[in-house]
Amino acid sequence: MAEEALLGFLHSNEELTDSGQFATSIGIDHNEIVNVIKSLHGFRLIEAQDIKRESWVLTDEGKSYVLLGSPEVQFFLAVPPEGISREDLQKKVDPSIYKIGCSQAAKNKWVEIGKSLVIRKVPHVEDRVKDLLKRIQNGEVVDPKDVDDLKKRKLIALQTWKGYSLRKGPNYTLKRTKAATDLNRDQLQRGDWKDLEFKEYNFSARGQPMEGGHLHPLLKVREQFRKIFFEMGFEEMLTNNFVESSFWNFDVLFQPQQHPARDSHDTFFLQVPSTTKRLPEDYVERVKSVHESGGYGSKGYNYEWKREEANKNLLRTHTTAVSSRMLYLLAQKPFSPRRYFSIDRVFRNEAVDRTHLAEFHQIEGLICDRGLTLGDLIGVLNDFFARLGMSKLKFKPAYNPYTEPSMEIFSYHEGFKKWVEVGNSGMFRPEMLLPMGLPEDVSVIAWGLSLERPTMILYGIDNIRDLFGHKVDLSLIKTNPICRLGIQ
Repeated sequence: MAEEALLGFLHSNEELTDSGQFATSIGIDHNEIVNVIKSLHGFRLIEAQDIKRESWVLTDEGKSYVLLGSPEVQFFLAVPPEGISREDLQKKVDPSIYKIGCSQAAKNKWVEIGKSLVIRKVPHVEDRVKDLLKRIQNGEVVDPKDVDDLKKRKLIALQTWKGYSLRKGPNYTLKRTKAATDLNRDQLQRGDWKDLEFKEYNFSARGQPMEGGHLHPLLKVREQFRKIFFEMGFEEMLTNNFVESSFWNFDVLFQPQQHPARDSHDTFFLQVPSTTKRLPEDYVERVKSVHESGGYGSKGYNYEWKREEANKNLLRTHTTAVSSRMLYLLAQKPFSPRRYFSIDRVFRNEAVDRTHLAEFHQIEGLICDRGLTLGDLIGVLNDFFARLGMSKLKFKPAYNPYTEPSMEIFSYHEGFKKWVEVGNSGMFRPEMLLPMGLPEDVSVIAWGLSLERPTMILYGIDNIRDLFGHKVDLSLIKTNPICRLGIQ
């Protein structure tokens, strides 16, 4: 109906000057007319020009004053000719009206407000604010100064109305016919195709892109690391326990219960379930003993080890908790050398910034065999990092509760032209290994590094939040190139 009315009006008239007035004249909502105009304009049946009108409209507060009167008049009328105490007047007038009305009535010199009494100074007043609001509501012209006053009091607001003026377009017709998009058998048999107007085909248009999954840069780099470990003869550990007990995460690793890393400021502890109910009791007693009084050449920490601390559940802070479980299981059967690795998420209660997240990925490798030495660790590290393209390595002595000796690993970065830390390493302490039941001549060498740091270097990302988390740009996931380690 709206389309026929528009085209019919332009058939008899050169121009339609106001789409809003036209919508009112035919009793159709202006938004419906606008939709028709956009469609007809798109097919060039009409030419449309934007028009807009600005007008003042009453706010909700202004509308209430039209009904009830302005606050100053309400305040004035509440004051009897003989006067009234301020206390009684406050009870008589609505609090929202009292404050504004008191100020405006005093400003207009309608009342005199003493310390305890309010009296009228004039016998009668006119509600000029209410009259002005009514005139604006009726679309009448009001003095600009009065408009500014009402605007300052937030009783009116400027509203912009948008519409169109219309003329015939180059493809104008009194009645639009829908262009056919397909030629079918019936049209050919009846001969209808001769009278049909067919829609033009755009043979240059591209089809819809094929939807499909995309590998995240972290997954690509992770897969490259897995291949390197497999090439070196390692087997992958199961890492599906995000929730771990403090026993496997800390105590087994000879980390004292007073260690700062076990504080809630550094670790996410669970509320439900808050504790674990299953631990190997004989092993628990050996771990308790080595903490309290030492053994295996160690003096221990000389404190009272508490079972309730070991039972606390948490989100694992490192994948070394996985390694501790695997080594314990290995110790329960006749010993055979093993090479293990894992790559998975860990969680730390850290402040998020451009280089830190509360969850990230840790890469860990370990070798368990007889007669291993620090030289073996250095040799394996040189082999491992050489496969990553890092041939220049340095090692710095460090301290870890569960490794001795311990070393931080540094590599010379050709791009940065400086030495950068790339990982941590060490030999697991006897206080950790022997309570598990491993033979005395068995040693374990291990090292770890993050997955995010090498990924950021490879893909030129300087803010970790652009790589991992809810703010990641999806175009990065769709267009990142294939990862190739071994190139600096």
